Amino acid sequence: MKKSIIFILFFSHFAFSQSDLQTAIKGGELLLSGLSIFKVSKSGAKTDSKIIESVCVKNKLVDKITFRLVGKNEEGDEIKKELVVQKDGKECLFELSKGIYTYEVVLPNKEIYKKGEYKFNEDVVITIKDD
Repeated sequence: MKKSIIFILFFSHFAFSQSDLQTAIKGGELLLSGLSIFKVSKSGAKTDSKIIESVCVKNKLVDKITFRLVGKNEEGDEIKKELVVQKDGKECLFELSKGIYTYEVVLPNKEIYKKGEYKFNEDVVITIKDD
């Protein structure tokens, strides 16, 4: 790791200005710290089999949507989650209890686009698109 950083610093002295070098180093630091945080959260979630690491919703409709989930955990406590997903956007919930949830996809005019039940037992990406 240190050898690659020294090589990058040496090479960048000839190819980039000082401000470009500092920007590249800051970007690398952010990337490494972001990967570390992701890795820690993944390893923590794997030990608890009652938790889903992530549930993501992609919106392929022409307007933003509101995605609502209602369910119960093993203790019987009600769980309510709501995501606002912009047009062509993606939003995620992290650390959701496994179980059966009712969902609603609500349009900006408050009309319910879709409604139903889904059993969440693993990570999932849900894509909402025109039928």
